[in-house]
Amino acid sequence: MSKPLKHYLQFKDFSREEYDYLFGRTRWIKEKFKRYEPYHPLFDRTLVMIFEKASTRTRLSFEAGMFQLGGSAIYLNTRDSQLGRGEPVEDAAQVISRMSDVVMIRTFEQDIVERFAANSRVPVINGLTNEYHPCQIMADIYTYIERHGSIQGKTVAWIGDSNNVCNTWLQAAEVLDFNVHVSTPPGYEVEPERAGIYGTDHFEEFADPMEAARGADIITTDVWTSMGFEAENEERMRDFADFQVDADMMRVANPDAVFMHCLPAHRGEEVSAEVIDGPQSVVWDEAENRLHAQKALLEYLLLGQVKPD
Repeated sequence: MSKPLKHYLQFKDFSREEYDYLFGRTRWIKEKFKRYEPYHPLFDRTLVMIFEKASTRTRLSFEAGMFQLGGSAIYLNTRDSQLGRGEPVEDAAQVISRMSDVVMIRTFEQDIVERFAANSRVPVINGLTNEYHPCQIMADIYTYIERHGSIQGKTVAWIGDSNNVCNTWLQAAEVLDFNVHVSTPPGYEVEPERAGIYGTDHFEEFADPMEAARGADIITTDVWTSMGFEAENEERMRDFADFQVDADMMRVANPDAVFMHCLPAHRGEEVSAEVIDGPQSVVWDEAENRLHAQKALLEYLLLGQVKPD
């Protein structure tokens, strides 16, 4: 009997129980990697990576991760393929999924990954869209668990633009039962329908970023100008001037609070150098954990739950 086809397009695609399993597998896979013990469950499997948006961490973590699991990865840029010349997403999905075992897509509209998945014979992973970034938040939450244990009941303070990463934190709060405080400048507030949340008790908005950060366990942010919004850069610099995560903001959080950022970061804009390079920053752990969390994800989508050794 074949394994049911699963995709990972939004954080809410998986249940709390599935994330508990994935976080456990992430720890096991990471520890094995640190001991230099080969683990090749995906031997002879192929990952196709489709990029419409530029990337450093996403390409590196998926390509290295697939190699470390014994498989191979193929990089496709839409500028260099028929997708960039108008081939329908549905047709590309039919062809690519017949020649590979799993597909990761990093693109603009969420609709593109949804349409691709609807026509794919193999699992499809959202590597980032304008709406969501589930792989990033899975790695972020694992990073917190690795240091402090369960995130259930904790508070995450999101400071800045209500973008795809913010939307995904809000979905994660629903699935894993924690709270998100969001503070944005006027005009940049969360759109619940875009975040894919309705009637939630896990989300509160604050006009004052210091109040959002007060008592938080995680303070996190992102660049003020995301990819695709470069034309708004000067206006955003003015609008977000009072929303920098600095040492004063970290001081009102819980004493053991951590600072997170999905990177790349602009020191002196959304975060001060003192914070991102300081002792509460876990940004390098986050970046590394993209590798290990995504290896657990690839293993799960292709093999299902694996019994521990």
